[in-house]
Order: sequence, then structure tokens, then C-alpha cells
Amino acid sequence: MQHVTVTGLGATTPLGGDVSQTWAALLEGRSGITALEDDWARDLPVRMGGRMRTDPGEVLGRVTARRLDRCQQAALVAVREAWQDAAAPEVEPERLAVVIGTGVGGVLTTLGQDDVLEASGARKVSPYTVPMLMPNGPAAVVSIEFGARGGAYTPVSACASGAEAIAMGLDLIRLGRADVVIAGGAEACLHPLTIAGFAQAKAMSRRNDAPEQASRPFDSGRDGFVLAEGAAMVILERAGFAAARGARAYAMLAGAGITSDAYHITAGLPEGQARAMRLAMESAGLGAGDVRHVSAHATSTPPGDLAEATSISRAVGTHAAVTAIKSMTGHLCGASGALGAVATVLALRDEVVPATRNLDAPDPEIGLDLVSGKPRHGRLGAAMVNSFGFGGHNTSLVFTAA
Repeated sequence: MQHVTVTGLGATTPLGGDVSQTWAALLEGRSGITALEDDWARDLPVRMGGRMRTDPGEVLGRVTARRLDRCQQAALVAVREAWQDAAAPEVEPERLAVVIGTGVGGVLTTLGQDDVLEASGARKVSPYTVPMLMPNGPAAVVSIEFGARGGAYTPVSACASGAEAIAMGLDLIRLGRADVVIAGGAEACLHPLTIAGFAQAKAMSRRNDAPEQASRPFDSGRDGFVLAEGAAMVILERAGFAAARGARAYAMLAGAGITSDAYHITAGLPEGQARAMRLAMESAGLGAGDVRHVSAHATSTPPGDLAEATSISRAVGTHAAVTAIKSMTGHLCGASGALGAVATVLALRDEVVPATRNLDAPDPEIGLDLVSGKPRHGRLGAAMVNSFGFGGHNTSLVFTAA
């Protein structure tokens, strides 16, 4: 079986325009959630969100940005960083693949161009509309820029999409179909329709008077998630290929598990989540006792956090140090699992787990070793990332120290 190395990281998030800024903010416990002061948000029940700290259009330049949906812009910014971080691997195009997940793709383009159509007619609609709204747009744009001919894939599995993309990257290398895979997730859907829809489903926090305190995973006072945007990417390489070119290894992607609940369109099933975790550990050749850290999906919804806590207890146990970075970043939906992967890789490298923010009164029903107050230092060895999505999509990843 091929071993898979993580050689590059990239991100643009509500905490920072790159990985180093985002990681520093996570360790400092800062929040990326702010009030939405746009006119369109004035009458919404939820008026806060996690906007990317650095506008991707400014990074890419006006000419490039105007042909890309904001989701695609974020993806390209994060991939460019990850590729350079990996020292730009020289790989045959047919041995380079791209897997970038998203929850809704170019929804801002879809809704924006529909407004143009209704207000000004068909002749005013952008000729770039379809390439910008396609969910496969981020993977397509990245594959074109980097000349990847080993496949350009797009998992669309709600909030599990980014982690599922990384799991697919693992499979591609293990199956011998690629030497290098660009993998991750991207999302940009801060819009009145998406916010109104989530709010009507009673999934979002309504602490509009205290945005930085709104996302509070595992806390007794949690009342829903906070919508955010951004992208996170990893460069995965066949270990032998990476070693031959002298690449630096951040960590090893040791295993992945994917399950589906076949239960409910929005509610998670603890046993389905636990099975994904067990499959990930089995894929990695590890036991539950080997996993010392879990980066939880933990969106800050009352039932969701409790269901995940139950599944972690069943599959991993209560010994692992558990954190929830959405307390600081908000919920990046299709990019959230990929961002969790980036943070977990850095936790393994630096041997430190970021603390969960806003965990003022831990829910006594959670029953896990929650990291709060300040980061926790210590050797981790192996760590898990959980990512779950509407529709019953469950993905768990296991990374080990390089």
C-alpha cells in the first residue's frame, strides 16, 4: 500500500489570508466572526458571518477575478499558496490530479446573474455565468492553471465535501492513479437566501449583538452555527515521490473513512459517524488508543454537537484531546473539513492543540476531554478530523506525525 505525505498547505479564511495567519489566530483564540453591515442583511434574522479576512479578488487581480465566482477565487488563492509551500512539485501532468469539494459551488453567481436577468434582460447576463456557477468550477480552474490531467473531481457532499476530497486524494494515490493530488474545499455563500434558509431551519445562532461569542461548540449555551466562507487545500504526494525530490513532509495522511447514514436529511446518526471514524482508524492501521487528538466537526448546534460527542466516545473513547475550530472560524461548509485537516496537520507538526473558543460552560452531557482556555501542548502522534454534512454524509480522516 502506498504511503501518502502532506507536503503543502494553503488557506484563506475569516482569520487570515494564508495558513500562517490563520494558524496564529487559532492558537491565539481570535474570532473571525463579524457583524454583516450590508444593506441586504438589515432585515435578516441573522446578521453576522465569517468573511474572508483578505478579499481573494484583490489577491488575484481584477482581470482574473471577474471571470471567477468568489468560491473559485478562494480555491485558487489557497491552491497557489499550497503549491508554492510544497515547492512546486515537478510531476507529469497525467500523474497530477485535483479534487476540490464544495457544498453549493457558485451560488453567488447563480443568484446574482438571475437578478441581472430579471432586471435588465438576457443580453446583460455575463457570458461567464455557467463556468462560474458550476460546482466543478474550482476543480476545473485549478486543473487548468496547474496542467493536471490525472482527473479533476468535485465531491458535493454538503459540509463533508472538503474532507471527502482529501479522502479521495488518498485513494487516488493508494490506487496508483496519481503521484500528486491537490485536494481540499472551497465555499463562498454569504447571501440573504442561504442565511434565511438556514435561519428558517433553526440551524444558526442569533446572537447578533455578540458575533464573536456566537459560535460556541460544546457549550451549554450554544444555539446554532455561524456561516462563513473560505478555502483550504493540501498537497498530497506518494511518499516515495516526495522523498525522491527531497520534499518536506508536514505529516502523513494515514487513513480515511466515509459512511452515509441513510437516516435523515439534516439530522446526524451517531452510529454512522462512529463507523466513519472506525473505518478511518482501520485504514490507518491504528487503534482507538493511538488517536490522541480529534478536530471535531462541532458546528455549535445543540443536537449536532451532542451526536458527535456520542460518536467520538463510541469510536475513539474519551482520552483524546478534542477541539472545535469553528468556534473561531465559523462554519465554512464545504471547506470546513479541509480547514480542519490543515489545522490538524499543523497541530501534529507543532505538537499543540488550539483551544475551543467560547467554551464558558461545557455541556455536561458531552463527556469528552475538551481543550479550552488555552492551547494544549504535548506529543500527539496521531490525530483525527471529523466532517459531517446534511444528507447523512460522514467523513473522518486520520493523520500521523511525519
